[in-house]
Parts: sequence; C-alpha cells; structure tokens
Amino acid sequence: MKYILLLPFIFLSFQLTAQDTSLSSEVYPEFEECENVDYNDQAACFNRNLVSFITESFQLPEVVKSENYKGLLTIIFEVDEEGRFQIIYMDAAYDELKDEIRRVFEELPVLKPATYNGRPIHMQFKLPLRIPLNSNVVVQEIDEEDEIELKTEVEQAESLTDNPLTEYENIKSGEFTSPEYTSQINIPLSHEFYSRFDADFNRIGTNTHSASKPLMFNEVNRYYDFEAHRDALLQNRSTWAGRKLWNEHLVRFQTDDYWFTLDPGFDLQIGKDFEQTSHDFTYNNGREFIVQGGLGKKFNFYSVIYESQGRFAEYYNRYAESIRPAGGDPAIVPGRGIAKTFMDEGYDYPVAEGYLSFTPAEFINIQFGHGNNFIGDGYRSLLLSDNPSPYPYLKLNTSFWKIKYTNTWMSLRDVRPAVVNSGSFRTKYIANHYLSWNVTKRLNLGFFESVMWENDNDRGFDLNYLNPVIFYRAIEFATGADGGNAIIGLTGKYKFSDRAYTYGQWLIDEFSSGDVFGGEGSWKNKLGFQLGLKYFDAFNVENLYLQVEYNQVRPYTFSHNSITLNYGHNNQSMAHLWGANFREFIGIARYKRDRWYGSTKIIYGKRGFDFTDFGSKSNYGQNIYRTEEDRPMETGVEIGQGNTTNSFYTELEAGYIVNPTTNLKLFASFIYRDFNPQTNTPANFENSTAWINFGLRTDIFNWYFDY
Repeated sequence: MKYILLLPFIFLSFQLTAQDTSLSSEVYPEFEECENVDYNDQAACFNRNLVSFITESFQLPEVVKSENYKGLLTIIFEVDEEGRFQIIYMDAAYDELKDEIRRVFEELPVLKPATYNGRPIHMQFKLPLRIPLNSNVVVQEIDEEDEIELKTEVEQAESLTDNPLTEYENIKSGEFTSPEYTSQINIPLSHEFYSRFDADFNRIGTNTHSASKPLMFNEVNRYYDFEAHRDALLQNRSTWAGRKLWNEHLVRFQTDDYWFTLDPGFDLQIGKDFEQTSHDFTYNNGREFIVQGGLGKKFNFYSVIYESQGRFAEYYNRYAESIRPAGGDPAIVPGRGIAKTFMDEGYDYPVAEGYLSFTPAEFINIQFGHGNNFIGDGYRSLLLSDNPSPYPYLKLNTSFWKIKYTNTWMSLRDVRPAVVNSGSFRTKYIANHYLSWNVTKRLNLGFFESVMWENDNDRGFDLNYLNPVIFYRAIEFATGADGGNAIIGLTGKYKFSDRAYTYGQWLIDEFSSGDVFGGEGSWKNKLGFQLGLKYFDAFNVENLYLQVEYNQVRPYTFSHNSITLNYGHNNQSMAHLWGANFREFIGIARYKRDRWYGSTKIIYGKRGFDFTDFGSKSNYGQNIYRTEEDRPMETGVEIGQGNTTNSFYTELEAGYIVNPTTNLKLFASFIYRDFNPQTNTPANFENSTAWINFGLRTDIFNWYFDY
C-alpha cells in the first residue's frame, strides 16, 4: 500500500523535472513556418527561412553587376526581445551592397523572439554572404561571451577612428584586390594588349561597343576577366624584389574608400639601322613614372610622365625633322611631341599624359585629360587615330539600351612658321561625336561627325559646338562660310561568328553628288574607305590572331582652303598617318603563349607625293597642310597621282612579358622598309632600310614606325 502512495509523488516529480528542463532551454527566434518544428530542428528552420527570404528579396545593385564583382559580404545582426531584426555591423566592398542589405532586413517579418527559461531574450548572429548569392549559407549564432568581445572591439575601433591624434597611424593599406580592373581607368592604347580580349569582347550576343577607344577596364572586365588572365601568368616569387619585378605594382595601397598604385616605366631600346652610316647604332632611353587610382567608386585618375632621349632609323629621323615646328626646335617625334637637340644628333622629347575620370551616374562617364583617342575597329582609323602627339580633351561617354554615344572636344595646335603669331602656336579646336548602335546581335553601325574651327576674331572655344546632340554641319554654315571644316563618317561591323568579324569605315570630307556620280574624278570627291577582317584562334590554333585591312583616301581629303582648318595637330594627321592620296594593304598576325608573344606586320601601299613643296599648281593632294587652291587639275584626280611611290614595310617582333600587371616586355624586332618613288626629290627619294632593335618596354602606347 505504501508503494501505491509513492506513485503520485514520483509522477509529480517527473512532471516538475520536465517542466524545468523546458524552461531552462534556449529557444531560437521563430518564423511562422517553424511553429510546429521539433526543438532540435529549430536552428535549421530559422537558417533555412532567413536565407530563403534574403536570396529571394536581394537585388544585386547595377554598379556591382556591371563590374562583375565577386566577394564576401559579412553581416552581424540580432533578433531583439520583440522579435525585430537589428543590423549591428556590415563589411562590404560597395556602399550600394550595404544599402541593399538594409532594405532587405527592413522587410523581414517580426518573429516570435528567442527565449531562455521562457523569458524573451535577444540573440546575435553572423551571416557571411558570398556575391553572387547562393543558398548554401549557414547563419552562425554568436555566443554570449563572443558578444562581449565583439562589442569591445567595435567600441575600440570607433574610439580610434574618432580620435584625431590617431588619424595618421590609422592610415594603412588593406588587402589589394586589383581594383583597376573594375574601375573607370582607360585600357592603354596598345594594339597587342587589345588583341588579347578582342574575341571575348565581340562575341555574338554581347551588347558591346568596341570602336570608341580607349575602352575602360570596367567595360571589358565583364567579358574578359583581366585578373584571372593575369593571375595565370604570375610566377612563384617569394622575395619583395622578385614580386615587384615579375608580378606586381611597385607601390599599391587600398582602403575601403580609395586606392592608388605607383610604377616606374621603361622604353629602353638599342638597335642598328644598316642604311645609317654616320652612327653606329640607334637608341631610345625612355623613363616613365605612372600613377593611377580611385577615390570612391565614381572617381578615378591616371597620369604618366615620360622623359626620353633617342635617335632612330634614318628614314624616321628625316620624317621627324620634316615636321619640325617653328621656333628652332629640330624635330617633332611622331606620336610623341616636340623634340630638342640631344648630344650627337639625338632628340630629347618629354611627354606628359593623364586624365580624370568621373562617373556621376550608371550611364555616363566624363573624362578630362591630355592624351589620344581612337575611333574604329582596325589597325588604322580614317576618323580619329592615336597617330598624333597627345592633346587636351574633354570626353563624354553615354551608354544605354543598344547605344554608346561619345562626344569629344579637343584643343589642337598648328606649329608651322607660316601661322605662328608672336611666338605662340596657333590654336584650333575639334568637336566630334560618334554614335555606335548595335542593330542586331551581329551587326553594329556607327555614325561620326566632326568639325574643326580656329580662334579667329577672338572666337575662342565656340559654345555652339558644346551641344552634344546637334548636327555640326548646320552650325558650320551658321557661323560663316569659312567658320569651320566638317567631316562625317560611317562605320560598320558584322560578326560572322565568335571567331571572326569584318569591319569598315567610310569617310566624307566633302561631297558633291554631281561630281561623285559624274565619273570625271573631281577633286571635290574627298572620300576615304576602309575594309578589314579579324580572325581569332585562326585555323583552330589557340591564341593565333589574324587581321587583314585595306585603306584608301583620295587626294585633298583632310585639307582645307583655310590651311589652319586641316585635320591635323602638331604637323601630324589626326586620322591616317600617311595623310591623303594613298591606298594600302595590311596583314597582321599575332600569337601569344603564356608570357611569350610574337607578331608579324606587312604593309604595301601606293602613295602620291608632291614634286615640290611650294609654287602654284604643285599640290597633288597628299600633304594635308597644303591649300587646295594649289591643285593642278579640277578633274581626272586619282589616288597615287603626282610623284607615285610604292611603299613596302614589314615588321617582326618577338618578346617576353616580364610583368603582366604593368605590361613590361622584353623584346626584339626587325623592320624592313622599301620606299620607291617615281622621281627622286629632296623630300622623297628611293631608299631601303633594315633596322633591328632590342629593348625593355612598358607597353602603354603605340609606336608607329610604318611611315
């Protein structure tokens, strides 16, 4: 009987023990979907519902999407005693990512709060999110002792940040993530470098625009992963000097808010021109200082200073001296700038380039700088080339829908003795716009218009041409018969496959329909034409790049009866380096394997020079700096007229990429040039050149030796 009386006490004791166990247990915050879930599955249910809500609600910001960002976003948050989500801390590379996470957390529902012994409590969690998002994310609970440690670290960091006496010590670089590849920094104009990503950037179905150059890294990085391709070339170097020489920038610094890099550059060449008898060798001693960086996500900068001395092959020296400026300086090094005498018949030619790049909105980029621009998909451009010396410019790139619209305003110089006034060079201006339209996923069309005017009547920069969406031809007429010189053009590109596309340009400097269709070869038919083809991984050979191109420009194109309104700068053409009155065939082959590369270039041309540079009726239309009024004929004008010259040029180059981050190359080249005019004159006479070169060069601009 006594054992029967014990049963109620045993049962009551069991009930109290069970109740006490339940009360002393910690219970997770509870989504509505987890209401009937077993205790052991509460954490998994909380994790599953939270991650599901975030992945479904999260929208990747456009700026992050456009830059193809991949990285980790860390969130520390809590669910408070009332069941509301509160963000404590976030670590993300973009402010836009933080803003989007805040928006998502504000939309989370109020939960049944976590409890301990039946009493509501707050509970903290750590959530690492990898961008792009995936559902394999585990929410990590933060223990109470870790909460205290975390709070202490945050308070210490805030106190250090707020203390002005520790500002200097707190300026430290974090991990360098190669931000230039996702920035609005321009990809330097190098034909070899652009050929590496040309195929990926022009695949069928991409909505890209490749003609308006230089392109920016963030435009291309979505289609060609610069960092991955560079990393594939990195060497295992353990020493600081080894890493800097073979793999990295010399100085690199990055925080959450800004970054910059500093690098030396080189253009060291030594060679032999076998035509040259007065000197034993040719050389170029170029040193460069390169700085680039970004302030925030919308502002970037780039600057390079060149200090160079050199003496080149004899034909190249003759051309450099033939375009020398007023004032006594001996030459203008083509594509570089005005040169002074250096030692024994060498040239000293300092150059500076740079720009500021600002992206105020997703669709717009503004650049103000000093450098070169290029329009076209070919080796040459008949519209705007990087052939002349650098010049000041303001550029506006607008991209939306299937369109990229480029406006460029430039300040140029006429440096000839005949136009120099009071010792200063004559100033003139160019405004152009180029609209690229992807008509289909294979076909692209481009529309180009340019106008040049000079600073006559203290006109200065004419505000009429500042409007980015106006037709310049109409403005030219409105400002007077000789108010400007307008040029229009059409470009096209058609993609046959992911491995081949054809491209072309059609230039109209002056168009008279009666003369064009009259068939009499009028001098007014100032036209140019280009047609080319590119073939990638040719004949199934990986990284074999082939290109063929044909160019022709009729006589008197790019010139003007007001000779300061020619399409030139510093005695060089703003388009094709041969000026006008020519046709040429170009063949280029490039091959790259790991850090090794090689290229072959063959150019054959027919050109028409003047027999003399002065006198009436002696201008046959090659020299864009001569007036059209000296033409010897009205009709019967044809390409190659005058002192007809056959020109052959071939260039072979092989090299090794020393540092893929800075594009530093060790190379050897061989040039053969044969120049054969109909009549020998002091300016143009029969000659052949064999020129070998060895060098170490940071490849950030194009050298053109094919004059």
